[in-house]
Amino acid sequence: MIRATRLGVLSLLLLSQAIAQAPAPKPIPDETALRRHVQTLASEKFEGRRAGTPGAALAARYIAEEFARLGLRPCCATSHDLEQPAYRDYWQTFNLAGRGQLGQRNEMSFTDAEGATLDLRLNEDWVPLMWTASARVEEIPAVVVNGGIVAEELKRDDYAGLDLRGKAVILPSMVPEEADPHNPLARYAEPRWRATAARERGARAIIFVSSQTRLADDPLVRSEAEHAAGDAQLIAVVVSQAAARRLLAANGVRRTDVSLANEPNGAASRVRADGIRLTIQTEIVRRNLETANVIGIVEGADPALRAEAVLIGAHYDHLGLGGRGSLAPDQRAIHYGADDNASGTAALIELARIFTQQRPRRTFIFAAFGGEELGLLGSNHYVRNPVFPLAQTVAMLNMDMIGRLRQGRLTVGGVGSASEWRALVEEVNRRLTPMRSGGGAATQGIFNLTLNPDGFGPSDHASFYARRVPVLFFWTGTHEDYHRPSDTADKINYVGQTQIALFVAEIAREIDRLPQRPTYAITRGEPSGRTTGFRVYLGTIPNYAESDRGVRLEAVREGSPAARAGLKSGDLIVKLAGREVRNIYDYTNALSEMQPNVEYEVEVERDGRRLRLRITPEARRR
Repeated sequence: MIRATRLGVLSLLLLSQAIAQAPAPKPIPDETALRRHVQTLASEKFEGRRAGTPGAALAARYIAEEFARLGLRPCCATSHDLEQPAYRDYWQTFNLAGRGQLGQRNEMSFTDAEGATLDLRLNEDWVPLMWTASARVEEIPAVVVNGGIVAEELKRDDYAGLDLRGKAVILPSMVPEEADPHNPLARYAEPRWRATAARERGARAIIFVSSQTRLADDPLVRSEAEHAAGDAQLIAVVVSQAAARRLLAANGVRRTDVSLANEPNGAASRVRADGIRLTIQTEIVRRNLETANVIGIVEGADPALRAEAVLIGAHYDHLGLGGRGSLAPDQRAIHYGADDNASGTAALIELARIFTQQRPRRTFIFAAFGGEELGLLGSNHYVRNPVFPLAQTVAMLNMDMIGRLRQGRLTVGGVGSASEWRALVEEVNRRLTPMRSGGGAATQGIFNLTLNPDGFGPSDHASFYARRVPVLFFWTGTHEDYHRPSDTADKINYVGQTQIALFVAEIAREIDRLPQRPTYAITRGEPSGRTTGFRVYLGTIPNYAESDRGVRLEAVREGSPAARAGLKSGDLIVKLAGREVRNIYDYTNALSEMQPNVEYEVEVERDGRRLRLRITPEARRR
């Protein structure tokens, strides 16, 4: 008995020494933690996480507190206490254009042919749109047009034959073409595009007649709550049906349906309103809103390689209560954004945990970007203000919508942005085996991969690739809940999401093992994924931030029509295809009307000079 006990003690000692000498198992993503993060970020508390809102700030705080709990070094410490950093120490703050607010001077009245003046009541009879110019017009004439759609290539011009110079245009807030997304005129029926068409023909004001009995119920009025402010360069207002009825009656017009929405569009349905004279004063106060990228850092362990960084990113913002960007524009409801992009953000937090437990050789940066849904604003801000030199950032891995794995199908973009990527991604895929059924994983690897070479695309990695950083983009594709309130946490494939997080972790480890940094490569071709819907391809990467003096180019794709025309990164487009370009709406409006293989003039400002260039768009591949 005594001898047996001594042998047992000796065996335990030898076993404990062997365990101590064996390498520690690699940490792997925790499905339970991923589920918790998604359910938290996509909860009602965060109200859809629209950049600049309290809900987005709560989400940024949640991510920062997770980074602090894991022990990541904050990017932007202001508290000077690195042992117990404050959550804002992880915030790289920046401003974006906020929703405008009504100023003190907002008045509207009209004078009839007899000289009688009627004042309209603000918020009852009329309301300025948040993208109106702050301006005043006095005693200007009006013309009533049932539509306001201009699409020359579709042979539709509701303003044909009209002289709009110096006048106000009165038209319905909603037209049938706008309500049907399959109608080729739907894009041209959007209120702001109709306003642009009127402005280009000399109109000084556009007056939308509400489609609803109550002004506050009009979808155009309700959607304003979620719009960033951007000056449309003309006065733009909505009037109630009752106010429109009085206005038209003053001109001798008798009609019961003053919304005009159910009548045929076009020149035949115009109503003369020569006797009306309108005076309108609008004032919108535009204030910047604060939002933030949330960034934590794991220092590299290798004395030489720690001077290089691998950045892993995902955007955490979404669409708030709808409005701009929503595919359910009539619903003022929380757009939970579980897949887009609580799924990628949750994986980002889990990967931060993994690489704090298994310290990499290179420095790892974990960045949750804000403002992606408004046009890659957070990642654009980062590449202009990097917390680690971009020249020493060897790779950027981006996860955006990784929560709906189906039949094991995973798209990896950017595989052409470094010569090492394709072989590395395919080898990791072969090496891994499914943990369990994650939506039909492939037998030749953990995923059925679709590999796209393009370094650009509709997410934050494009900002880095434009600065010559090799990128990889992980995405499980769009679905029927994309950009709708129905993108909820209960629909996430958590097993599949866990497998993707493991896949990204293994790829990051392989990059970290490379003795030399990946070799940046120029990719050609059009971006894949969420398409623009335009028929032409220019090869420009515009900055979608609000502006009133042009559209800045973030990048120009190599070998593209824009590159051949001589356009360069940093150019400010001020005119395109005969259209003045003051903001992104003007730019996309011009782009929508361009034809492939037709030469157009483009005017840009560069280094204080105005240049005129010629560009010939290519047909966009479908």
